[in-house]
Amino acid sequence: MAEENTVEEIPEWKIKQINKMPIIESRIGKSKDGRFVIHKVVITDIKPVEYYEKVMG
Repeated sequence: MAEENTVEEIPEWKIKQINKMPIIESRIGKSKDGRFVIHKVVITDIKPVEYYEKVMG
């Protein structure tokens, strides 16, 4: 029996929700001497200036 591949559309509200989420980058590597594992995580959160003005005000 062959399975049909169906593509589900993502609702617009979900796309907006995903776009508001922070960007998370993770890098794993070794130190120069090879004795340590370095795990670096960068979280990038983009908000409009007006948001911070209201929060800090």
